[in-house]
Amino acid sequence: MIAICIYLLAGLVFHKALWEVLKRRGRGAGRTNERKSLTAWAAWGVKLGILLGIVAQTVWVGGERYFLRIADDGTVLHGVGLVIYTLGLALAVAGRLQLGDNWSDIEAGDIQQKHNVVDRGVYRFIRHPIYMGDLLLLAGLEAALNSWLIVGVALLTPVVMWKAMQEEKGLMTSVNGYADYAKRTRRFVPWVF
Repeated sequence: MIAICIYLLAGLVFHKALWEVLKRRGRGAGRTNERKSLTAWAAWGVKLGILLGIVAQTVWVGGERYFLRIADDGTVLHGVGLVIYTLGLALAVAGRLQLGDNWSDIEAGDIQQKHNVVDRGVYRFIRHPIYMGDLLLLAGLEAALNSWLIVGVALLTPVVMWKAMQEEKGLMTSVNGYADYAKRTRRFVPWVF
């Protein structure tokens, strides 16, 4: 179980470090020196709280006293969870790298004039690989930890879907070709949804 926790923690650290490095390099549009709004600070606080909670859970769950176990023998859940986690991490990272300068931090959420449609790589198949990847990463993490907190990921899913739809409203009106792109691709699951 300790090896699983180390793998999960390493993936979380890699994910967060990549996002921060790319943001600081200026590869993420929407980075400004303006003061953040209360909503932006709230979003940042929620993200930080979730991240710290997940890191704490990942470190703590290796102990035998973990009380949120789904099954006494979580071997199958560990395996399935690790596969889902790895796929989610790969999808989110690929989406972030392929989006390049078209990425905006979720707290900023603004669409820049230089933004354009990215329809290569994973974006050929789905419009929101980062959101989908992060949901898979979280679900896989909770399954790998054999944790009932996977229910929390299910509860988070409609919020993420709503956020994606809100972003798309802005993209439809601000980015040339986005409406056509949206007709050709699915939002979260290739050929399905």
